[in-house]
Amino acid sequence: MTSHRKRFPQAIEFGHRVRARRHELGWSIETLADNSGLHWTYVGSVERGERNVALLNIVRLAAALQMDAAELVRGIIP
Repeated sequence: MTSHRKRFPQAIEFGHRVRARRHELGWSIETLADNSGLHWTYVGSVERGERNVALLNIVRLAAALQMDAAELVRGIIP
């Protein structure tokens, strides 16, 4: 099934950053979801750039990924 959600370049870049850090840690999506308190399907949609992620969830993801939230969003919006 193909997603019909509009994807914005900023959301795609954010998702790439989340996925890259998750891979650096050697984690599955499920591990990141467990560590962040988010559902694995939500994390997957974030990584695909399908979500406009709320601030609280950015902070949760960053904490789980052991990084500063600013690193995830720095330079995304010109």
